[in-house]
Amino acid sequence: MSRHETSPTSLPPTSNHRPNACCFCWCCCCSCSWNEDRERAWRAPRETKLETIPNCEACTKPSPEEVRGWAQSFDKLMKSPAGRNVFREFLRTEYSEENMLFWLACEELKTECNKHTIDEKARVIYEDYISILSPKEVSLDSRVREVINRKMQEPSSHTFDDAQLQIYTLMHRDSYPRFLNSAIYKSLLQSISRSSSES
Repeated sequence: MSRHETSPTSLPPTSNHRPNACCFCWCCCCSCSWNEDRERAWRAPRETKLETIPNCEACTKPSPEEVRGWAQSFDKLMKSPAGRNVFREFLRTEYSEENMLFWLACEELKTECNKHTIDEKARVIYEDYISILSPKEVSLDSRVREVINRKMQEPSSHTFDDAQLQIYTLMHRDSYPRFLNSAIYKSLLQSISRSSSES
C-alpha cells in the first residue's frame, strides 16, 4: 500500500461501504448500479488521466478449478483476467487499488510500439503513479525512483519495469495473503462451488 492511503482526503465516503464488496456478475462485473455509484464516488477525489484503464477487464466466468488455482500461486491469479478483477476489487477495499492500476498501465505500455504514444503514456503513468504529488502514488524505494527519473529523459515501453516488479512483489507479499483469507475470495469460492454442484 502507498504511504498516503491513511490520508482522510483519499478515502471514499464511508456511506458507500457494504460487506459484499463485489457483485460477481461476471458478464459485466462492474456494471451493477451500486458498483457504478461507488466507482464514481471513489474516482472523484482520486482522478487519473489514464482513461484507457477499464473499470474491469473483459473476462469470462472462471471455472471452479481456476478460482481454486488462484490460491495456489499469485502468478496464476495475476495471469487470469477474472482473477485480476476480483483481486482488484479486494485492493479497493484496502485503499490500494493504485497498485493494480499501475501494474495494468505498465502491461499496456509494454504493448506499444509507436514512439509518440510511448512518450505520452509514460508521462501519464509517471504523473499518476510515480509523482509524489499524485494521490495515487505507489510505494517505491529511492533506487527505483532514481532509475525511473533517468529513464524518463528518453522513455521506452520498459521504463517502469523495475517499479512494476517492485509493486508486483509488494502485492504478492502484502496483499495476496490477506486476499486469500478475505470474504471476497471465500464467498466467490462458495458461490462458484454451489453453482457447479447444481449444474
